[in-house]
Amino acid sequence: MIRPFRIEIPQADLDDLQARLALTRFTDEIPDSGSEYGVSLAWVRAMVDYWRTGYDWRAWEARINAYPQFTTEIDGQNIHFLHIRSTGEDALPLILTHGWPGTIVEYLDVIEDLSKDFHLVIPSLPGFGPSGPTKEKGWNRHRTARAWTELMSRLGYDRYGVVGNDAGAVISPELGRIAPEHVVAVHVTQIFSFPSGDPDELQDLTEEEQTNMRHLQWFWENMGAFNQVQSQSPQTLAHAIADSPAGLLGWMGQIIGGHLDRDFTLTNIALHWFYGTAGSSIRFYYEDAKTEHPTGPTTVPIGLAGFANDFQSIRRFAERDHANIAQWNTYGVGGHHAAHETPGVLAADIRAFFDKA
Repeated sequence: MIRPFRIEIPQADLDDLQARLALTRFTDEIPDSGSEYGVSLAWVRAMVDYWRTGYDWRAWEARINAYPQFTTEIDGQNIHFLHIRSTGEDALPLILTHGWPGTIVEYLDVIEDLSKDFHLVIPSLPGFGPSGPTKEKGWNRHRTARAWTELMSRLGYDRYGVVGNDAGAVISPELGRIAPEHVVAVHVTQIFSFPSGDPDELQDLTEEEQTNMRHLQWFWENMGAFNQVQSQSPQTLAHAIADSPAGLLGWMGQIIGGHLDRDFTLTNIALHWFYGTAGSSIRFYYEDAKTEHPTGPTTVPIGLAGFANDFQSIRRFAERDHANIAQWNTYGVGGHHAAHETPGVLAADIRAFFDKA
């Protein structure tokens, strides 16, 4: 059964959030250390203050509610999704999957543009935001991909395209792997293909590929703590971030905050706070790390739109994991949340890709 849905956070929950923010017990910090040790105290203080005194949740709630939303139960899990039909009845359906610590808010800025030519299905990942916490083990990329194929079937879509960012960029190719008869093509903003460990793979890297490898190494050495903790001990961290909105802000802020605007950052984080998914969303990393992944390349056409301030995909490694790379575009603008940072560029890339699919 598919049920209509609206986001309607009780005022009591907003008041509770305000009280918790007002009582924040801020940590100490080495003077003048900035972000050397992680997310800075100055940034968290400023964001907490804005969350309390400047941020308008009701305005963002109304913006999300302007789009048709629904929930349905698949494989024992509640799934929330936006469903925006194009005015063209014969339009190709697209299912767009966000990542962590994002939510459906990642894609709000491309809805108007893409819905001119595509029917859009934008689900909240299991354990994220309005989908609510996961109830059992095993919600990794493969189980999620199977749930998405069931969702598209329930909506009456037999042939569709797949779009993904971050976690969505690992889930989306799996849809093509398990349902090639339904998936027209897959479009992602990262192809997470890494060296296999064979030293010969690294012998003749181009200068650009070496630069990309150095960027990757820097990221894991300086920003990779979230992946390590969430892949190994998500519940240990969950006790803190489920109890403290400032703590949640600090933890998610390293990945989603900083250069992004405050409202976008807080709306993604607020959805996790209000729906109690701070802990369940990080479990995705544990579930995915503890499962065996299929071997062999995908065969459904896949296209990349890579952006400047993001993971730098390396094509020679991607070709090992994906046998049918149909488009490979990189841009000198944007970043990890391209649908929000450079929505026009991303929407044009998606449209061009599926026009050829």
